[in-house]
Amino acid sequence: MDRPELPLPQLHAFVVLAEELHFGHAAARLGIAQPPLSQQIRRLEDKVGHALFSREPGRVTLTPVGRELLPVAQRALTDIADGLSAARAVGSGEAGRLRIGFAASLALTVLPGMLRTFRQRFPGVQLDIREMTTAPQLTALHDKTIDVGLLREPPAAETELEFRTVLRESFVAVLPAAHPLATQRTVQPAQLADSPFVLLPRDVGPQLHDQITGLCTAAGFTPQIAQHAVEWQTVCALVEAGLGVSLAPASIRHIRLRGVAFRRIQPSTARTRVAVAWLKGNQDPLVTHLLATVSQDPPEIP
Repeated sequence: MDRPELPLPQLHAFVVLAEELHFGHAAARLGIAQPPLSQQIRRLEDKVGHALFSREPGRVTLTPVGRELLPVAQRALTDIADGLSAARAVGSGEAGRLRIGFAASLALTVLPGMLRTFRQRFPGVQLDIREMTTAPQLTALHDKTIDVGLLREPPAAETELEFRTVLRESFVAVLPAAHPLATQRTVQPAQLADSPFVLLPRDVGPQLHDQITGLCTAAGFTPQIAQHAVEWQTVCALVEAGLGVSLAPASIRHIRLRGVAFRRIQPSTARTRVAVAWLKGNQDPLVTHLLATVSQDPPEIP
């Protein structure tokens, strides 16, 4: 059996009259004349199939049918009002869910401050934070399974995504603490030519991988990769275990392992770029709000 449709103006008129139990007062509260109010009530009664009010001279009371409908109608109007408010909040970017992908090492630098600032400005927004390396982030952005990515070395040939630089970093040599070069203040990449390397696989961050191997090529050698590790924390752990050395973004120094030494490299002109990424044409106000938290003058880690 089909349920009768209850237009909102009629439902609203019913609730107000049920609360006032006076046509004149209810009409004044609704901002209409009494005849239109009576018409609204009669249309609603026709839909219900029963009288909702008992009308006697000088007195209006709810019928049993009206008493049954009143709490349901009040809840319905409240739910609709709440729903409209929630929809407006989402539309203005004051509420909703923002899905953010991030490279794990960025939890050591820009991610905490960015999230803290956003949370302070928009406490009603639910943050869905997903740890992902660069290549999966790019795929997720294209597939619209994340809204924003925070990644290293965005690809130059990308045409469907926008990027905004949030940080630039120099590189450091990552050495076992007992390595002979650990006694030096700086290291030249050429001095690592005879050491095995621990690096991220190229498929999880092609641009960064090529940048690191390019530093080696510029120093006159091809790095002999002994081990791969997806996260920098693991790279450092394998270096500590003596499985090789590495070159890494300078923020990796925040990973505190007793058996690992971090040394600046010379020359120190090479930089790796960290960027926020989003799909071109994305008009989601939550994305706009997040981008507003990003400094237009990105800092640099020497």
